[in-house]
Amino acid sequence: MTLNNDVNRLGRILGQVLKEQHGEDFFNLVEHTRALVRRVRAGEDRGELEAMLAGLSEQSASDLARAFTWYFQLVNIAEEYERVRVLQGRSGLRAQSLAQALTDLKAQGLSAGDVEALLARVELELTFTAHPTEMRRRTVRSHLESIAGEIGVLERESAQERVAAHVEALWGTPELRRLKPTVLDEVKGGLHYLPSIAEALPRLQRDLTVAFREVYGTESDARLPLRFSSWMGGDRDGNPFVTPQATREALSLHRERARELLLVAIKEAYTSVSQEQDGDPYADVPDHGEGTYRGELRALFAAVRDGERVELLPRLETLHARLIADGQERTATHLLTPLLVQARVFGQHLVSLDLREHSGQTGAAVAELLRAAGAEADYLALPEHAKQELLIRELRSRRPLWPAGEALTETLEAAIGPIREVSAAAREVGPRAFGHYVISMTESVSDVLEPLLLAREVGFRVLPVPLFETLADLERAPQVVWELLSLPEYRAVLGGDVQEIMLGYSDSNKDAGFLAANWALHEAQRRISEVCRRAGVPWRFFHGRGTSIGRGGGPASRAILGQPAGTIDSGVRITEQGEALADKYSHPVLARRNLEQALYGLLLAAARPAGDLPAEWVGAMNRAAAASARAYRGLVEDEAFLPLFERVTPIHEISRLNIASRPVRRSGAPSLNNLRAIPWVMSWTQNRVNLPGWYGLEPGLREIGLETAQRMYAEWPFFRSVLDNAQMSLAKSDPLVFAEYLSLLGEHEGGARLAEHLQEAFARTVEAVEDVVGGELLSGEPRLLDSIRLRNPYIDPIHRIQVELLKRARSREGGLDEFERPLLLTLQGVAAGVRNTG
Repeated sequence: MTLNNDVNRLGRILGQVLKEQHGEDFFNLVEHTRALVRRVRAGEDRGELEAMLAGLSEQSASDLARAFTWYFQLVNIAEEYERVRVLQGRSGLRAQSLAQALTDLKAQGLSAGDVEALLARVELELTFTAHPTEMRRRTVRSHLESIAGEIGVLERESAQERVAAHVEALWGTPELRRLKPTVLDEVKGGLHYLPSIAEALPRLQRDLTVAFREVYGTESDARLPLRFSSWMGGDRDGNPFVTPQATREALSLHRERARELLLVAIKEAYTSVSQEQDGDPYADVPDHGEGTYRGELRALFAAVRDGERVELLPRLETLHARLIADGQERTATHLLTPLLVQARVFGQHLVSLDLREHSGQTGAAVAELLRAAGAEADYLALPEHAKQELLIRELRSRRPLWPAGEALTETLEAAIGPIREVSAAAREVGPRAFGHYVISMTESVSDVLEPLLLAREVGFRVLPVPLFETLADLERAPQVVWELLSLPEYRAVLGGDVQEIMLGYSDSNKDAGFLAANWALHEAQRRISEVCRRAGVPWRFFHGRGTSIGRGGGPASRAILGQPAGTIDSGVRITEQGEALADKYSHPVLARRNLEQALYGLLLAAARPAGDLPAEWVGAMNRAAAASARAYRGLVEDEAFLPLFERVTPIHEISRLNIASRPVRRSGAPSLNNLRAIPWVMSWTQNRVNLPGWYGLEPGLREIGLETAQRMYAEWPFFRSVLDNAQMSLAKSDPLVFAEYLSLLGEHEGGARLAEHLQEAFARTVEAVEDVVGGELLSGEPRLLDSIRLRNPYIDPIHRIQVELLKRARSREGGLDEFERPLLLTLQGVAAGVRNTG
């Protein structure tokens, strides 16, 4: 079986269902549309296609968009299974595996002890977030997962019948949500993939153990340096629906799902560790096997089942050691380790829940708290040094500022309530139920101190994580971190823990453009690392990456390897957002592969010693970033830009999608500044310009010079990562499709000028990148290039239907309501076809 065979079979099944449900005429319309689009893409006259689209009824347009969308959903399943098939068929040393990592580290001169020390020092933490790029309803995902389970036997008629049944059901299932998802819906959607990860973890642990044996000829008990966390239910920044109750429900769901996973794993271990028989492990009878292997597993099962907090990991490690001491090493290694690894990574908390709040909101809450206590009437009006002095003075005191037993105001309940909830969860299942407190738009030291005062009101310790997002904030970040770490009162709170610093990719990109943002992030990391090293504090960077290139996306291993040398001290945190969860973790084989690639990048990057970059490269990048930022700011600050953006992208329609609980804009009058990065990026994906992933790069490369840029690409992982990500973004762009959206401009002269500029800038950027990398875009990634070429002819009809519907909706008063459903279906179709939408 091959991918093409699977795609063809799935396509025939879809065609069969379309004929049965809508008749031969509709099926012929689908095929005719596809043929016309192919001919137009090949350069033939577009008159017949335009006339056909203009004559479509809203229902026919909607059904056409649905047909092509379902084709992409099925193609995506086939591609995922092909990845699984390829991975399962590989033998020998896999590239970017744990074995490859240890092989490379040994070649660099690291001993087995060095690698064990490295594994003990670093940690990869993946943080699930609920950003709205996963647009599919849970019902739809369930059908698609059932279809995915049949791909391996699709040559059988019985499997084809079962797939046809699911496709038939899908065709009659509403794709669009009638209501916005709740916060708890988002939590459930993210946690859906954890059983797949749980199945992959023991295999990864065995990979690590075997790699030590094969590479170094020694046994090792090194553990996977891996943990998981979540923002879903704790991310309050701009989301009024993340209430204290929502946080409480999220934490409750974490405990419930952790219990489910643990009970299954304990049952499996009990069944396998059968050296001693002491009765049915699940019967409500006294345990007469106390002290036996199974007796211990029975006791753990009962405690977890009953929701008790139990010292799970120490007891399992003791049992593991007992088995080995008793000569039962294979049992310990192969039969108990799956449970042990799951307990290490997930425990009874499943994932650590972070809280995130905007610095403006924490400041307002602290101001109200201080005003109520009579400590300061107008905290927000104080200069920064006075704010710091006041906060430090209050932190030295143990007195609560709010009267005991008195109900909190609405503002204080919103700020302190979530802290109260994570505090209760930490007492119930352990400290790892809570992660960190992230402060969005951190600009000063006082922004980081304020959550400490709020947490003190409930007697709970939080570790603040400053999030630096804009270009100005990134440039100021090293000084802010130095001032923070210079405060004895803050160092007392931090203790021996790791200081995390979060870096935002989305807002820095929207603020300064692709190249300038990437360089600002590089320099902020390098300088903050120097500050932490000088202060004697261990540190870890938290990268707020999206799935799109404009939001820091791209392969995780490449991104980690591209970090500045010497900046990965205690590991790295990365957000996993939206569609990335399904793409990476829908199958245990895919989960194992994505995790091992990320761990490979982490180990190689963490072992790289700090060193000075060639002054020529640093100077070149400084000039390039400045030139790139000027070009980018010149574009987005042009008075014609915002009208162009609103006309040639479906930004207004995206705001109507019920795909997330979070509004598309922060508060305030609509502007580019308060537009969230996800809808900003998604808009440019829909019309295939992908502007956030490349614009401004060409002026920067021109500033560097071709020969220098070629050397940098060949020898500097950071620069290679930047250009490889740009290649992906440019390859997924499509000038032919963008030309269709330009018909929405009307008589807007300034927009026409900017549109022509964008088309010319795209062509220049492609040429400049190809000159540096020494070949056509993605020539080094033929599988990805083939996938893009395969998809384009099938995405074209959805784009053209979308443009036609936008014309109709915008030409009629109140037209969006009339055309909302078919338009939103086209948004979903393009997202399914392009992927990496946000």
